[in-house]
Amino acid sequence: MHVNKSLHTNQLIHETSPYLLQHAHNPVNWYPWGETALKKAREEEKLIIISIGYSACHWCHVMERESFENDAVAEFMNNHFVSIKVDREERPDIDQVYMNAVQLLSGRGGWPLNCLALPDGRPIYGGTYFPKEQWMDMLKQVHTYVKENPEGTEEMANRLTHGIRSQEAIYTAESADPYNLEDLEEIFENWKHQVDFEMGGSRGAPKFPLPSGHRYLLFHHYLTGDKEALRAVKVTLDKMAHGGIFDQIGGGFARYSVDATWKVPHFEKMLYDNAQLVSLYSEAYRSTGLDVYRKVAEETVTFVIRELRSPEGAFWSALDADSEGEEGKYYVWTSQELKDLLGDDAAPIMDYFGATGAGNWEKGVNILLRNDEPGKIAARHGISLEELELKVSNARVKLLAEREKRVRPGLDDKILASWNAMMISGLVEAYKSSGKKYHLDSAVKTAGFILEKMQTSEGGLFRSYKEGKATIHAFLDDYAFFIASLISLYQVTFDEKWLISAKQYTEYVISHFHDKNTGMLFYTSDQDPELIARKMEVTDNVIPAASSEMAKNLFLLGHYFEKQTFVEMAKKMLDNVREHARDGAMYYSNWDVLMAWFAKEPYEVAITGPDAGGIREKFHRQYLPDVILMGGQKESTLPLLKSKFVQGKTMIYVCEQKTCRKPTEDFDEAMNMIRG
Repeated sequence: MHVNKSLHTNQLIHETSPYLLQHAHNPVNWYPWGETALKKAREEEKLIIISIGYSACHWCHVMERESFENDAVAEFMNNHFVSIKVDREERPDIDQVYMNAVQLLSGRGGWPLNCLALPDGRPIYGGTYFPKEQWMDMLKQVHTYVKENPEGTEEMANRLTHGIRSQEAIYTAESADPYNLEDLEEIFENWKHQVDFEMGGSRGAPKFPLPSGHRYLLFHHYLTGDKEALRAVKVTLDKMAHGGIFDQIGGGFARYSVDATWKVPHFEKMLYDNAQLVSLYSEAYRSTGLDVYRKVAEETVTFVIRELRSPEGAFWSALDADSEGEEGKYYVWTSQELKDLLGDDAAPIMDYFGATGAGNWEKGVNILLRNDEPGKIAARHGISLEELELKVSNARVKLLAEREKRVRPGLDDKILASWNAMMISGLVEAYKSSGKKYHLDSAVKTAGFILEKMQTSEGGLFRSYKEGKATIHAFLDDYAFFIASLISLYQVTFDEKWLISAKQYTEYVISHFHDKNTGMLFYTSDQDPELIARKMEVTDNVIPAASSEMAKNLFLLGHYFEKQTFVEMAKKMLDNVREHARDGAMYYSNWDVLMAWFAKEPYEVAITGPDAGGIREKFHRQYLPDVILMGGQKESTLPLLKSKFVQGKTMIYVCEQKTCRKPTEDFDEAMNMIRG
C-alpha cells in the first residue's frame, strides 16, 4: 500500500527525475544530491545515507514499500541521518563511486544501492537490497559504532576511499608493439571458454545481452574467418529472439534473463539495451543474410517508436518491470485468456508460444516464447506452415490489442543524451539493412532534438531532459555515444554538418575530460563539482565504456580529417589497456574493435559524383566493419575528397594506408578491391 501522498512531501518534489519523484511523498525526508544536503550533514554532523536506484528497478520498489514508506523507519532515518536519493541514470558518476565502495565491502553490487557515508561523502558501509528489519538493524549498528569508535570509523573511511581511488590507477604504456591479427586470435581463444555454445551468451545465469561483445565477434569472424566466433553470435541471437527475454507480441527486449535459457526475463525494458540490439541484429543480418535478424531488429524498432518515443521526437528511458505491484503482470497470460481470445486457433498458437494449460511460469501463467520449429508445430496440428504463420500473425495483433487494455508498466519519461545517441545509431543500422527511410528520418529528428534542446551555452551538452528543461552537465558517455551517432549519420547521408559537429564535440571532450598524465579520459568534466574520486570508465559491459567508444571516435575522426593527433590519442588509450584487453574477453570488446582497426588498417572509400547516394546505398547493404565511407555530389573540404570529382561521373576510390587504387565506376569492382 503506497503512503497517502497528502501526508508527506520531501525535497524531491522539485526534481524532474521520475525515480526521484516516486519517492517525493515518502515520510523519509529525502534530499537530491547537492550542496544543500551535504551542507546539512556537515553542520548537523550526521551520517549520509546515499540510496541509489532507477525507476524501472523492481527491488527498488520493494525496498520503498517495505522501508521508505514506513513511518517508524523514516523517523529513525530523519533523526539520525541526512538521506539522499540518487537516480543512477541521471548521475552515473555518483553511482560509480558508491558502487565501487559496496563492491569493495561485499564483493557484489546492484540496485537498489545503499551506502552510508561521513558528512564529507567518504563511504563507511553499504549494500544493496535490505529487508526492513535488516535495514533498521544495520542503521542502528552503524550509527552506534560511529559514535563510539571515531578513530575506527575514520580508518574505515580512509581505507575505502583509497580503494575507490586506486581503482582508477591506469598503467601507462610508454611504448607498444604494433597490433596484428594474432592479437585478436589470442583474445578469442581466451574468450571462447566463457561462451555458452548451446544456449548463447556467457555460461550460467543470469544472462545479460552484451551487444558490444557480439558485435565484435561478428567483426572477428569477418577479419579472421573464425567460424566459432560466428557460431557464438548466431546461437546467442537465435536463443534470445526465441526466448522470453524478447517480447514475442510487442517486440523489444527485457533487460536480462534470470535463468540460463533466456526464458524468464526481468521484465523491465531499457532504451539502451534495445538501441544496441537493433544495431547488433541489423549487422548480423548484413553479415549472414538471415532475414530473421532483420525482422527482430524491425520489431524492436517498432516497439521503441510505439512505446518510448516522445512527441518531440526523442526517446524516453525505460518501462518498469512491474504493473499493479506485480512483476511481469503486463506481459504474461493464463491459458484461459489465450483460449478465450484465440478461439479455434488457440491450440496451435499456444503450442507455437510454448504456453501450457498449467502455465509455464509461476502462479499458473505463461511467458510467451518459442522452443520448437514452426514446421513441426504445423505438422502436429495438421496445417501447412503458411497457415500457421498466418495464424501467428493474426494472433499477435489480437494479443497486442488485448494487452494494451491492461494497466501499463510505469514509464521513465526522462530523455538521456547517451541512450538517445545509441538509438540514433541503432536506427542508422536498421536503415542500412532495410533501406526504410523512416528509420533515417527518425534518427535525424532525434539528433536534431539533442542539438537544439540539450546543448549548453558553452558548446557542451546536458545529460537529461524532461518537461522542457535540460539538466545536469553531460558525462563522457553522453559525448562519446552522441559523437558516434553523428559519425554514423554522416556515413548514411554524406551531409558534412554531422561530421563537423562530431569534431567540435570531440575537441570539447579533449579540453574538459582529458587526463594529460595518462592520456585517458575522465568520466566527468573539469567543470563538474568534485566527488571523492574522479573516475574513468574503462571496462565494457552491457553498455560499452565511455572511454572505448570515445577512442573509436578519435580514430575515425582522425581519418576523416587527417588529424593524426586524434589517431595517436586513440592508440595511447588502447596501449594503456592492451594487457587487460587480451584477457578481458567481452569486457574489453569495444576496445577490441579499435585493436582490429589498428591490426588491419580500414579501407577509406570515397564516392563522388551525381549518383554518390545510390552507390552509397549499395555499400550499406553489405557488412563492412573495416570501411570508412565518405563522399558527396560536390566538392568537399574533407582531405580525402579533394580533387576526386570528375564532371558527370560517379567515381569510387578505394584507399588503404593513404594510398588509393585506380578509381572505378563499378560497385562490384570496388567490392572486389575490398574483399579480394
